[in-house]
Amino acid sequence: MLELAKEQIAMGQKAADKAQALRLLADRLVADGLVAEGYLEGLQAREAQGSTFLGQGIAIPHGTPQTRDLVFATGVRLLQFPEGVDWGDGQRVYLAIGIAARSDEHLRLLQLLTRALGETDLAEALRRASSAEALLKLLQGAPQALALDAQLVSLNLAAEDFDELAWRGSRLLQRAGCVDNGFAAALQQAEPLPLGEGLWWLHSERQVLQPGLAFITPQQPLRYREQPLNGLFCLASLGAAHQALLERLCEVLIEGRGQMLYQATSSRAVLEVLGGEVPADWPSVRVVLANPHGLHARPAKALAQLAKGFEGEIRVRLLDSAQPAVSVKSLSKLLSLGARRGQALELIAEPGIAADALPVLLAAIEQGLGEEVEPLPKCVVPEPMVEADALQPPLAGSHIQGVGAAPGIAAGPAHLCVERDIDYPLRGESPAQERVKLRQALEAVNAELQALVQRSEKAIGEIFVTHQEMLADPALTDDVELRLAQGESAAAAWMAVIEAAARQQEALHDALLAERAADLRDIGRRVLAQLCGVQTQEAPEQPYVLVMAEVGPSDVARLDPARVAGIVTAHGGATAHSAIVARALGIPAVVGVGESILLLAPGTALLLDGQRGLVSVAPGADELQRALAERDLREQRLQAAWASRHEPAVTRDGHAVEVFANIGESTGIDKVVDQGAEGVGLLRTELIFMAHPQAPDVATQEAEYRRVLDGLQGRPLVVRTLDVGGDKPLPYWPIAAEENPFLGVRGVRLTLQRPQVMEEQLRALLRAADQRPLRIMFPMVGQIHEWREARAMVERLREEIPVADLQVGIMVEVPSAALLAAQLAREVDFFSIGTNDLTQYTLAIDRGHPSLSAQADGLHPAVLSLIDMTVRAAHAEGKWVGVCGELAADPQAVAVLLGLDVDELSVAARSIAEVKALVRQADHQTARALAREALQQDSAAAVRALVERY
Repeated sequence: MLELAKEQIAMGQKAADKAQALRLLADRLVADGLVAEGYLEGLQAREAQGSTFLGQGIAIPHGTPQTRDLVFATGVRLLQFPEGVDWGDGQRVYLAIGIAARSDEHLRLLQLLTRALGETDLAEALRRASSAEALLKLLQGAPQALALDAQLVSLNLAAEDFDELAWRGSRLLQRAGCVDNGFAAALQQAEPLPLGEGLWWLHSERQVLQPGLAFITPQQPLRYREQPLNGLFCLASLGAAHQALLERLCEVLIEGRGQMLYQATSSRAVLEVLGGEVPADWPSVRVVLANPHGLHARPAKALAQLAKGFEGEIRVRLLDSAQPAVSVKSLSKLLSLGARRGQALELIAEPGIAADALPVLLAAIEQGLGEEVEPLPKCVVPEPMVEADALQPPLAGSHIQGVGAAPGIAAGPAHLCVERDIDYPLRGESPAQERVKLRQALEAVNAELQALVQRSEKAIGEIFVTHQEMLADPALTDDVELRLAQGESAAAAWMAVIEAAARQQEALHDALLAERAADLRDIGRRVLAQLCGVQTQEAPEQPYVLVMAEVGPSDVARLDPARVAGIVTAHGGATAHSAIVARALGIPAVVGVGESILLLAPGTALLLDGQRGLVSVAPGADELQRALAERDLREQRLQAAWASRHEPAVTRDGHAVEVFANIGESTGIDKVVDQGAEGVGLLRTELIFMAHPQAPDVATQEAEYRRVLDGLQGRPLVVRTLDVGGDKPLPYWPIAAEENPFLGVRGVRLTLQRPQVMEEQLRALLRAADQRPLRIMFPMVGQIHEWREARAMVERLREEIPVADLQVGIMVEVPSAALLAAQLAREVDFFSIGTNDLTQYTLAIDRGHPSLSAQADGLHPAVLSLIDMTVRAAHAEGKWVGVCGELAADPQAVAVLLGLDVDELSVAARSIAEVKALVRQADHQTARALAREALQQDSAAAVRALVERY
């Protein structure tokens, strides 16, 4: 077991760099007989896989699985470096803890250090520590209190043996956040200790996040090892947090009062005996949090300060969470709740101050705690929604204007997929009967999913395979089992566990994991429908128009384009991810048409124009005939465009525009070229990083980039350097949560903070280039110094790795870059305009916003003015400009961009043939006149109407 002691610490060490620090550590481990010679190579190999920098000036170098055989004995040695050691990526280490371990013992050390890492200015304190004793005290941090409250007590459970009681105890501790998934296995290896009176003690120090004690009693008396088994204590041990409790328990047993524990009928009785946190019968009030970013630092501070004005205890808890109530006066405890907008809080105050304190705190929360708050949607309040009552379904013959999200004309009966409320009982008939119901429902849903897997193409089938894996997740079923044992119905237990798991995923602020939350809710409702006997509405066999409130990317990915003629949504905008996927699948789509569309009768005939953003409800025969004739003409035009996809895009009056492809991976480049691409205008390298469980090394990246260049056969490749942060975090590259990640550390801002990552990517790109044309561009550049820092790194590496045909530029996604285009154009080789982000930042509209995203239209005159400004500045310096956002593939935008003198359009491979054909049909001088007039309009709608007239 790894423990820290002052004898292991060497103070006042010096190292010129990380390599020397590792050598010093290895020498110390060898000299003290913990490892054999050669362990240094293991330390170096582990650093090559990823930095061991832990934070707060601490690094924990350790070996790899391949060097475990070199470990003689588990142990640690600590070296203090008062002058600090550069650990890479701007991280400075003042204390290096070298670990010799054969398995995962170092995780125990991480648990011990967790408390210290939460301290402020620890790095400076470690640097200034003058003795081993002082340094050790800093590392030990403040002791954590033992968690023991009502949620950790479970009485009269229907358990069959000791192992089942132990398993239930570990689940209680896990639900309370005290341990992780491996704790149950660790408990199985621990030696139970009989305490007397049929009470047993079981504990482990492995997989512990914070100290906690669970107490469980069986419904019927059991026997274990020929002794009575009336109750079991399961301890998650960390430090000495449990000592006071153990002393109190010994007193209880010595006094012969053990039966008060195992005969207790309420958790309150147990906690009163053990001195745990007794749930108080105090007055309480409930309020729904309306702050847009939840209970973050500023409002939490305001709430804590307000509570401190009352002499007495006040607590708060999240109603839909298993977390215990916390003190309102503690800012850190308030932040630990992670309360989000729309979640209900319960405030609890001791009786003597409740009448004064609760109304004041309630009013302050309702008023926003110093922040401007929008009223919550009516659906979160019990009163009926007046607005919903006033909505009427669209009338036959009416036309609804939405936003064109994917071009094309489609007609068919409306198939409404509107989530319905399903009623279910909260209490079950009996745990055994509810288990049978749940098992049958899970088996039925698994069979449904298997049928979908078999009839779907591979990429879509993998989604359903993932859902099957979720169904079989023991963590979900274990939590459900706990609830069933407490008398809940199968439906109530299942939905509570699914919702808790989904919220946990969303709380991680990871876009990929947030998608998993949507998948969890999807399978949750499938199982619920089975449990409640609700028949899912089958889609029509003939082509239909899918109508939904909003379609997520995973929803669209599952659609069969042969059966789904078109998509209409109540919410969303043209740059929403679902719209992008719909375009990729070639399904016409109109989004943002409003809530009333959801009131249509199923089967209502719909006609939609995905280019004009128009939906006709129950159209007349003449209108339908004209639209279908137009659809046929468009199909003929697309077929003609496909036949000439390899011809250059040259206007009728001889003006040439390059049409490139946007891609996200190296595979399938041959298909992209076959679709007519004259090059790649955007290689999204973050998708390559996301495809690996850890950051790909230089060799791995080089192979990916080389595959693209080989497939292009001399055509240009424009590469966007790693663009993560905001809505695109990497699971192995944690980024601190931000109030507004879209305005935070993302794109080039982030990679400049991790120069080693950027340098490795640039090195791989330059190595892969050989003599082929390579264009490198940096994303999210908003200030000139960012560009200059990035360019300097390229120039330095280029001296080492010469490239014959290299251009370096930036993406214009931030308005400041467009406004500084004249200055930037003197230094860059090219600009590539990312219209998705440029539109979002210019109009201050999140393109994923449920009600505003429909207004995030790249044809807005303000966005066009920034594009015009960028092109003019670039051409004045002889530089070229491309557009790689979704606007480049918008049929109504092509002529406008052509008229603004954009040199290159980069679009999804599927759109290349059509965009080329649109350029060939255009006249450059006429397009210029159109663009000049478009710049004078006052809205995106006016620009689109203008394009229609031309």
